[in-house]
Amino acid sequence: MSLAAKEKWRKRVVALLRTVLLIGIAYVILQPLIYRFSTALMSMEDLYDQSVRWIPRKPTLRNFRLMWEHMDYVNAFGRSFFLAALTSVLQLFTCSMVGYGLARFKFPGSQIIFGLAIFTLMIPPQLIMTPSYLNFRFFDFFGLLKGQPLNLTGTYWPFILMSLTGTGFRCGLYIFIMRQFFRGMPKELEEAAYIDGAGPFTTFWRVMIPGAVPGLVTTFLFSFVWQWNDYLYVTTFMAGRNFLPQALEGAATKVANAVKDADALASSSGFLDDHFYSLINNAGMLMIILPLLILYIFLQRYFVESVERTGIVG
Repeated sequence: MSLAAKEKWRKRVVALLRTVLLIGIAYVILQPLIYRFSTALMSMEDLYDQSVRWIPRKPTLRNFRLMWEHMDYVNAFGRSFFLAALTSVLQLFTCSMVGYGLARFKFPGSQIIFGLAIFTLMIPPQLIMTPSYLNFRFFDFFGLLKGQPLNLTGTYWPFILMSLTGTGFRCGLYIFIMRQFFRGMPKELEEAAYIDGAGPFTTFWRVMIPGAVPGLVTTFLFSFVWQWNDYLYVTTFMAGRNFLPQALEGAATKVANAVKDADALASSSGFLDDHFYSLINNAGMLMIILPLLILYIFLQRYFVESVERTGIVG
């Protein structure tokens, strides 16, 4: 066999192994999502049919209709989308400025500030939840507001203030992403802007930001997804408001109360079969995940590009 033929076969084997590896990784990632989708389409007959594994014999959208109604999906979706978009935009604004300052300007204590920003990632949110709640429940702006303190709980102000000050959920990660991205951009861009008479802020907004779109998109995606799925902060600061995670939590009981008299699903003790909860919960989870999947489909190119340029792994 000639050397060219051997090289050709070697490339084919490598390509085959790469394909098998990618298919295996894709299956591991997608298997939970496929399982939830399959289960959400099952009827109770399919659930107890031992021959049904992945493909339901009697697929139905009943589980989705029940969760749509009892989650009050439209209102919960609107509140969750507004809060996630609001905090994402504000954190994007703040963390990009902080990341740019730490990447391009050297001043005493800059490394300490960056280290403290990274250190916030190691602090469990539960550790600071009580003082954070008390701070916004009796908000006096460091004692500057005289008289009766303001009660900011039950409003969007806790999320706005934390986002604007760079102390929101995972802001340390967003600062790291933007700092790494700006450090990888050519300094000649800034030098050319300074020669043309632009100041630091003009250079940042008109030169650096347009070239940092992949990093901005990644930061926005991370911020949006984490706020979309947030349960702790929303429950603490917005108790009584119906957001998607809270709506999913209470919907199963509502659906059970609505259908257990209509269907023969109750056990002898009078409680709905636990397997039925898996059907409706999987349907509700898919309804929460679907907007994120759609968002990622449109922004995946920028996300992948930013991961390559910032060196984020894991």
